[in-house]
Amino acid sequence: MEDCNMTPEDYMRMALDLARQGEGKVSPNPMVGCVVVKDGRVIAKGYHEKYGGFHAERNALLHCTEDTQGAELYVNLEPCCHHGKTPPCTDIILQRKISKVYVGCLDSNPKVAGKGAAILRDHGVQVETGILEEECRKLNEVFFHYMEKHTPFVAMKYAMTLDGKIACETGDSRWVTGEEARSYVQRMRNRYRGIMAGIGTVQIDNPLLNCRMQGGRNPVRIICDTCLRIPRDSQVVQTAGEIKTIVAWNPRAARDFRQLQDTKAADALSGDHKRKALEQMEETVEYLTSKGIVLLENPLKEEGEKPELDLRKLFGQLGTQGIDSILLEGGGTLNASVLRENLVQRVYAFIAPKLVAGADAKSPIEGRGILRMKDAVELQDIEVVSFGSDICISGRVGKEEVCLPEL
Repeated sequence: MEDCNMTPEDYMRMALDLARQGEGKVSPNPMVGCVVVKDGRVIAKGYHEKYGGFHAERNALLHCTEDTQGAELYVNLEPCCHHGKTPPCTDIILQRKISKVYVGCLDSNPKVAGKGAAILRDHGVQVETGILEEECRKLNEVFFHYMEKHTPFVAMKYAMTLDGKIACETGDSRWVTGEEARSYVQRMRNRYRGIMAGIGTVQIDNPLLNCRMQGGRNPVRIICDTCLRIPRDSQVVQTAGEIKTIVAWNPRAARDFRQLQDTKAADALSGDHKRKALEQMEETVEYLTSKGIVLLENPLKEEGEKPELDLRKLFGQLGTQGIDSILLEGGGTLNASVLRENLVQRVYAFIAPKLVAGADAKSPIEGRGILRMKDAVELQDIEVVSFGSDICISGRVGKEEVCLPEL
């Protein structure tokens, strides 16, 4: 069947559609699709199917049953030129005598970063870059951020009523949005490598924080718990042997918290009191470790009245562990802290057409808040999507520095 009226942009959209099939399966690699065209016909397609598997170009060309000499190849990301878990894609492109390669965007990986295109050109292959570049970069915004910043891409997600509440004054929050919106959130949990919540969310809601999408992948669960207060009978603790779970904490804050729990004021400064607090903390550490919890020690921020984890250092630690992206489902306090540290790249705000009222009902981002409207955090590249009677407004956080005051 002839596709003579197809443009390079049409073929690149086809490659992007293929690439999306790798969602949740290729992290921390990018999602990549490839289309091979000869004489106006698509003769092969492929995509990066799973981490450690062949890349899109190799998958397409290995499964092609026709002569590829003189064919054109469309791929949303620059072909790799180095040996990793698989051979370089530039090698097979040259072996199969492809005459021209259309590239959506160049790779940020320093092992590639323009070198793949240069190798192809040096061997006589025409290379045209920048085909639907913006769409191609957006598809792999997680990959580009991780490669360039070496810290996880953070997407803040929350669901609220039309009057801005994430729960009633009683704390009841099931459910703010409908089934369609909640199903999409499961896709998000499959897409992002980690999911983060604060200890308050764990204590109040006792969430499982897993992916309930058929065939989905559970994200790594990350709990910010400065004083190590996580309930032993919570779902995240009891299932840590099945789903990787990290608890970020600070030993000094945990010990001090246990000392303050002792109501015997006369013993507050005694050696026995301190020893008891230390023993309690060590026993908690031993129990959590036995359940499969990974305890990640983190320093405290120097400023602030209450002990608070140094989130910048925490996110740096998570980045070194290969966690390229985090879906933040943290509750108002953690959301405010992460936003204040300029660690949020994207926001997903699900809004339900409901009103619950209540001055004490929780809102999605708490803390002291912005002092002047002109300093409000603004989102860019806004998208609005409907899910039944609910809507989701999403956008990238602007590049200006966030001006949230300290808590």
